[in-house]
Amino acid sequence: MRKFLEIAAVSCALVLVVGCQSAPFATTSTETETSPGVALQGRVHGGQQPISGASVYLYAVSTTGYGAASTSLLQSPGYVTTDSNGNFSINSDYTCASGAEVYIYSVSGNPGLASGTNNTAAGLMAGLGSCSGLSSTSFITVNEVSTVATAYALAGYATDATHISSSGSTPAATGVANAFASITNLETLSTGVALATTPAGNGTVPQIETNMLANVLAACVNTTGPGSTPCTTLFSNAMNGSTAPTDTATAAINIAHNPEANIANLFGLESASAPFQPSLSVQPNDFTLAINYTGGGLDNPREDAIDSSGNVWVANYYGQSVSKFSPTGAALSPSTGFTGGGLDYPASVAVDGSGNVWVANTQSDSISKFSSTGEAVSDSSGYTGGGLNGPGLLAIDKSGNIWVDNRDGNDIAVFNSSGMAVSSSSGIAGGGLNDPLGIAIDASGDIWVADNNGNQISEFSSVGVAISGAGGITGGGLNGPVGIAIDGSGNAWTGSENNTLNEFNSNDSPLSGSRGYTGGGLDSPYYIAIDAASNVFVPNYSGNSISEFNSAGSAISGSSGYTGTNSGLSAPLYIAVDASGNVWATNTANNSVSEFVGAATPVVTPVVANLQAPYGSSAVNLP
Repeated sequence: MRKFLEIAAVSCALVLVVGCQSAPFATTSTETETSPGVALQGRVHGGQQPISGASVYLYAVSTTGYGAASTSLLQSPGYVTTDSNGNFSINSDYTCASGAEVYIYSVSGNPGLASGTNNTAAGLMAGLGSCSGLSSTSFITVNEVSTVATAYALAGYATDATHISSSGSTPAATGVANAFASITNLETLSTGVALATTPAGNGTVPQIETNMLANVLAACVNTTGPGSTPCTTLFSNAMNGSTAPTDTATAAINIAHNPEANIANLFGLESASAPFQPSLSVQPNDFTLAINYTGGGLDNPREDAIDSSGNVWVANYYGQSVSKFSPTGAALSPSTGFTGGGLDYPASVAVDGSGNVWVANTQSDSISKFSSTGEAVSDSSGYTGGGLNGPGLLAIDKSGNIWVDNRDGNDIAVFNSSGMAVSSSSGIAGGGLNDPLGIAIDASGDIWVADNNGNQISEFSSVGVAISGAGGITGGGLNGPVGIAIDGSGNAWTGSENNTLNEFNSNDSPLSGSRGYTGGGLDSPYYIAIDAASNVFVPNYSGNSISEFNSAGSAISGSSGYTGTNSGLSAPLYIAVDASGNVWATNTANNSVSEFVGAATPVVTPVVANLQAPYGSSAVNLP
């Protein structure tokens, strides 16, 4: 089971006491600036049937800390009730804190069964977005599809249906807002229908899997209550640790958190006459939801990086360009990508603290710089010198210096934020460097490098003095290491060509034993991303999948990794995690990027921001 945010488990008895008609876990916003509410209307349906007598709450995501209760916005009694056709109306006598993101939560009611039925297990959600953007002319459909879409998109910030929260920081506000925007990639709010294509038109959405998950929830919603067989099956197989959910919305969040758990039992809840179609007819490999994006100039895409706004930048090796996608996957670069600046078979990309984009050019021994809008800052020759010789990957330190590993020169080059070489013409050598293929910087400023040919890793101080000896750092199962990343405890992780993961602590001691960590679907694991819970995500180049491991090195993903349904994974090579908890992988074989929605714990972006104020004590941080 994935280790998500360290937040207190909520007792089943506390989630909602039906009959005690008050908002569950209502809190009062501490913000002083507010926006007036608008009248809202919609309907609550369960399995295409109206739910009458349901209690409909309007919640705002809390900004008082992770694990906090969502803020109830409606005046006493805190909810409105659906009529015999499932319709509800919310008047405008409420206010929202400035910038608040809001959602509907419906619980209980009669899903079209015998008179007097009240299914207290029927919990449904619909994400609305920013309070200031709400419109009285919009119609809201709350059903199982909207619940799945909301649960997955907000999974990184959700404990259960009434506890969705963040720290309230600027990066968190961006992450939460982008997460709500992702809901519109999965479903249409007005109709509650799962989408097959994103609104921007360049994303393929797993409609059949969204419908399948909605059908799993509907099996419980359309019953007499939590004691029914479908509900007991759902709740016992969609756990949060040892805690079972008491409503279907929380069950959906738990499934999003644990997409590898109890696949057969949950899939078995879908009936032959399931209400949401088209749906999966065969059991999936896992319950991840992945969207596949094309366009924007993608051409043999290599490394991806996330900026502070949640935009995704990708280096295109054959395209001699850089692509940019919005947080919802819309192509922001032209069909040829952004060009110029000396780009020459670019393979890697990194974003600095000012939003500038840096790219390493493998053929011309140079690096390029672009503005946050994609304009070339470097000239047609790029920045050269500093020992660049077959540059591979880049990492940026807290001072804004760019560190580049050089495969052909077995050295490291360093440039300042203006593109001037800091290292000498022979670069920085020593420390056991041997075909360096991956570079990362820890919170103390030390530089870590994966040495592909040396079965070792190298370490340098923040001023480029070798810490590791001439033989590098060995052990831990290293075997042709590729890529390297630092977790929240300062441990360094790398993938090896013998299908293992390797971990070392800050004292250079191996933590992964003599053979490395195995399992989880590892199959040519290249490059690594780590989320704020120190879960490790690895793309499997030969396996066309993504593996996930926890901080102790135990596989979370199954034996085939995560493949999603119609995810588009095809020779995935690089991977990144954003501030909404989405995982982005580049596919070298089909010129696309895959987004696994809500699969990770959110992390501050760009990577270097974790090393800078107000952060700095850890290489990965919650926003």
